[in-house]
Amino acid sequence: MRTFWSRLKDDFQLSIITLVGVLAVLGVTPYAVYRLGERNWLVGLTDTFLVSSTLLVVIYAWRTGDTIRPGQFLAAIYSLGAFLVSIKLGTNGVFWMYVLVLFNFFVVPPLQSVIATQTTLAAVCLYGWFHPGQVFESDYQMGSFVMTYELASLFAFVFAFRGRAQRKQLSQLATEDPLTGIGNRRTMDRELDIALADSKRYDLSFGLLVLDLDHFKQINDQFGHAAGDEVLIRFVHLVEAACRPSDRLFRLGGEEFVLLVPKVTGEALHAVATKVQQCVREGLRRPDGKPVTVSIGGCLLEGHDGRDSWLHDADACLYAAKDAGRDCIVIADD
Repeated sequence: MRTFWSRLKDDFQLSIITLVGVLAVLGVTPYAVYRLGERNWLVGLTDTFLVSSTLLVVIYAWRTGDTIRPGQFLAAIYSLGAFLVSIKLGTNGVFWMYVLVLFNFFVVPPLQSVIATQTTLAAVCLYGWFHPGQVFESDYQMGSFVMTYELASLFAFVFAFRGRAQRKQLSQLATEDPLTGIGNRRTMDRELDIALADSKRYDLSFGLLVLDLDHFKQINDQFGHAAGDEVLIRFVHLVEAACRPSDRLFRLGGEEFVLLVPKVTGEALHAVATKVQQCVREGLRRPDGKPVTVSIGGCLLEGHDGRDSWLHDADACLYAAKDAGRDCIVIADD
């Protein structure tokens, strides 16, 4: 149950698709039963199809974690359903078009929502134009509907666009270090948990390096925090250039960083640390031109049953490297 609520909390799109599924069952099912009982087969079967398709899509989204294609599929079938209900029930069915506007702008990106909603509007209006009195009682009524529908679409578009941009910004703030752009502690914890799971499932080896810039406080004290920030940014670029694309660098806090290295042995982990150390020593300078060095501690995942103990042992190796005089590398059991 905790996993269920956690996924709903962390995945906005999944929560919206799930909410749609619940509302479809509670809101559309009674109409489907009523219309089938009244032998209104087209509308009744349309409602039944919408409910069953929505439930299948919700199940698919939960099983696969994919919310893009389910959202696009729901937008398509609900647009078709709104069109069929409108041309069959006339004015009473047209009200469902407003629900379609809100739904589309929540489950698919704004541009795709505009295409879906405007296409459906054009189809309903064209049908009403060629079949006078069947959908709209008059041209005036159709014009009023188009105006209110477009206004609702505009407001929904603005809200969805701003909401999507803000969610993206909040996601970046929650998972990225704002200074360097790499993953923060929260992202690191998630990636270490994934590494633990992959190690158990696929018998993969992982190594962890903890890196700490030597005498970094002196840079801030002598040259200011702006200079210190530039050193940190340059340090991240150097480390990433020295690593493989599969290696992941995170900022643990201050001048301390963590490097996750997959598919590595103890000897290879020491080689990675040595390469990083050399790149930093040769490429990183203080504002006065003096070199900046890094102390590195690390260990393999093997023998650890959790990320806290794994990180603790790697951190202990880092302190051993600093006690050895800094600009040193200590790998557990190396």
